[in-house]
Amino acid sequence: MTSQTLYASFFHIMNSTSLKIFSGNSNPSLAKKVAFHAGVDLGFCSINTFADGEIQAEIHESVRGQNVYVIQSTCPPVNQNYMELFILLDALKRASAAQITAVIPYYGYARQDRKVAPRAPISAKCMADLLTTAGADRVVAVDLHAAQIQGFFDVPVDHLFAIPTLARAWRETYGHGQEFVVVSPDAGGVERCRAFAKRVEASIAIIDKRRSGPNEAKALHLIGDVNNKIAVILDDMIDTAGTLTQGVESLIKNGAKKVFAVATHPVLSGPAISRLVESPIEKIWVTDTIPLSKPAQACGKIEVVSVAPVIAEAIKRIHGNDSVSSLFD
Repeated sequence: MTSQTLYASFFHIMNSTSLKIFSGNSNPSLAKKVAFHAGVDLGFCSINTFADGEIQAEIHESVRGQNVYVIQSTCPPVNQNYMELFILLDALKRASAAQITAVIPYYGYARQDRKVAPRAPISAKCMADLLTTAGADRVVAVDLHAAQIQGFFDVPVDHLFAIPTLARAWRETYGHGQEFVVVSPDAGGVERCRAFAKRVEASIAIIDKRRSGPNEAKALHLIGDVNNKIAVILDDMIDTAGTLTQGVESLIKNGAKKVFAVATHPVLSGPAISRLVESPIEKIWVTDTIPLSKPAQACGKIEVVSVAPVIAEAIKRIHGNDSVSSLFD
């Protein structure tokens, strides 16, 4: 057999590696959309819970030598969803998958990315270690709370952004221009705000806040001009909505005509929905990285924009060894 024939045979084998997408129980609707946009059927697996709470996962089709993607948001119940993901990864690893990619639209524990007190854990790093130990060869995440979390992994991380999708949807619905001002709820979110403001051709402002404890923050000062403008508060997530609703009040006091909110991850825990309903906020735009609860679905203020096409395109590019970063150029 000639070297050219050997090369052609090897090339054929490499290209014959198929793409398979599986889903945990945290966000099956998003997984179905991603599989549809990627042009494949969702893989057949089952995840059950024993009477004592232990999780059992079974893969019901061959994945030997295949590139496999597992879609699982680690949203509430966070620990349950993480354990499902760990066990799915282990099952696929033991089934001889060629490469396993954990697609985590919402990365739980991301806010615990540093020591904030003596003898405190860095839980985001702990989750990264557990994911790679379980079998993840690569990780895909959407809008990590802090970009440096990518460095917690010893495997490649593709960090996807929802801002281009959200900004495009905003322009199509409300337009663009200097009548809008994009507001960061804290100093850490300024870069995210700049990216959105650039796409909608608006100015930016910053709310200076102080955090006194978990889920406790107080808006103190406003940096920037919001007077007689439509303000858009931009954040990576909405959890209890305390920071958001305080920011809305501050913006209205400073002369904003209307206030909207745009966030990637609708965690919406605790009193979030009641706070949003009682708030003078006009509309809250979120993505489907986390499925909305029934109370959230019933809240007429929440609008969902899907990031499934972006995730699907990233998966196809990873599978085809193409550039993922150019997706956001």
